[in-house]
Amino acid sequence: MAIIEAEGLQKTYSSKSGPVHALDSMDLTVPQGTVKALLGPNGAGKTTVVKILTTLIRPTAGTARVDGIDVVGDPGAVRRIIGVSGQYSAVDENLTGFENLDMVGRLYHLSAAASRRRARELIDQFELTEAGNRPVKGFSGGMRRRIDLAGALVIKPKILFLDEPTTGLDPRSRISLWGIIKDLVRDGTTLLLTTQYLEEADQLSDDIVVIDGGRAIAEGTSDELKAQIGGHRAVVSVVDPADASVARDILGRHGEGDPVADDDGRSIEVAVSDGPRALQLILADLGEAGIDLHDAGMRRPSLDDVFLRLTGRSADDAAVAADPGGSRNGRTSAAGTETAA
Repeated sequence: MAIIEAEGLQKTYSSKSGPVHALDSMDLTVPQGTVKALLGPNGAGKTTVVKILTTLIRPTAGTARVDGIDVVGDPGAVRRIIGVSGQYSAVDENLTGFENLDMVGRLYHLSAAASRRRARELIDQFELTEAGNRPVKGFSGGMRRRIDLAGALVIKPKILFLDEPTTGLDPRSRISLWGIIKDLVRDGTTLLLTTQYLEEADQLSDDIVVIDGGRAIAEGTSDELKAQIGGHRAVVSVVDPADASVARDILGRHGEGDPVADDDGRSIEVAVSDGPRALQLILADLGEAGIDLHDAGMRRPSLDDVFLRLTGRSADDAAVAADPGGSRNGRTSAAGTETAA
């Protein structure tokens, strides 16, 4: 049973250079009790989808329902059953962690006693006991994200929306937050997650929708998407740049698709279907050709690999196209567009 449904969602803004199509006929279905990841670069439309589904903005066209409730027709009912954590922590820096959570509870019309009790539960759950009575302005980035996520859970929502929850976090904080999110999902929470990281989508989601230019361009599990571009990529780095052309031909014989070289031409990679076997054959042929290597190995596909295969350009190029002349920190510069669409 689908608990989130969207059909033909469109969102268009006006700008000095003409209309900006943040979403272009986007369809989305999220079954109850599952995790759906929206994967794409800045400007792809991920945050726009979340803002429409959480009633923060209205679509230009199309329909969307959350737990059967129309997000435009009855936004108040939607807000009572969802939790939202955006890209930037929505916390009061001058209040303590406990006071922030207590405030959220009171805004949801919990009694004073119930609000304080829930705040204490969340402080313990998110391992913020020692920091709970300290002002948030002294928190680390990871602690801020945890207290923000805790705020989204005050009412124990049926559906949780997380918009790039680990952007800017160090690896340790990211892994810690992943663990908390996995616990929520095991308890039955339905989750819609946006992310720029294939690894994050791989860790957390049951299904992934790849978005580009406001459209869903691919959908499937992480393994299914990786299979579209080859399960592994064989990578070699030659000592002598003059050997690069021969090395490229050898990788091409054992790979799928054209090999790709980095800017200096020494490092070359290609998608392969059977990673270990393909790498053995490549190394054998390189050795027979007398080509010396700095390094050789395999890696898993990245978001950029997926995007390059699906769109014909890299994720970085897509972000620049969506934000020409703008910043690369998630804020678009075109008038009328919203943060990290």
